[in-house]
Amino acid sequence: MKTAKNMGNAALAAVERADLAVTRAIAPQRHDPAVRKAGKLSEIGDQPPLIALSATVLVAGLALHHGLTARTGLRMLATHALATAIKDVIKRSVDRTRPDHALVEGYRMESGDSHEHELTSFPSGHTAGAVAVAEAVAREVPLLGAPARLLAASVAIIQVPRAKHYVSDVIVGAAIGWAAERLVNAVVESVFLTRHSREGGYPEPRTPRSVLRSGSPLSRG
Repeated sequence: MKTAKNMGNAALAAVERADLAVTRAIAPQRHDPAVRKAGKLSEIGDQPPLIALSATVLVAGLALHHGLTARTGLRMLATHALATAIKDVIKRSVDRTRPDHALVEGYRMESGDSHEHELTSFPSGHTAGAVAVAEAVAREVPLLGAPARLLAASVAIIQVPRAKHYVSDVIVGAAIGWAAERLVNAVVESVFLTRHSREGGYPEPRTPRSVLRSGSPLSRG
């Protein structure tokens, strides 16, 4: 009778086989000029550009005295920071050969704490950061949700044909970004509701998002 551990190992092995099969099938595309160009554009999902973008939104909101813009920038920074922290913890505990390196030197995935770039494939940091920031934008400004998520998806998907990450790296990275935004939002809503309950409260609980939609002075910056 199979134990849970054996079943888990079998599932992991199946995921790895699928990842390697996809990589071998599309890896030649990494030399295509269009893939190279898209890959360079996807660097907006790296940590420094996302931090700079989020900080710019925050500073602009503060300078213009526009509450919605400032809140969006702050939420972007907080969500990105949490997603990055979660991603870093996982990366420091798993050594996985990046696809472009595995094609030449061979593949391995195991517990470890290597800081070598070639062994930090899991999970995709670009994806985690891009999804986290996109979800933060969508939370505060729903009209920008679709384009922000489309951009994040583009950053995530291109990591596979450019042989920087496996499919499972991207999926887990996206899950981290999504979860980070939900956690940050839960904290924001908790703080918001606690503050207003001390001031007398509302007849019904209201979240920052519902306040923005209600036409209160907050929604006008």
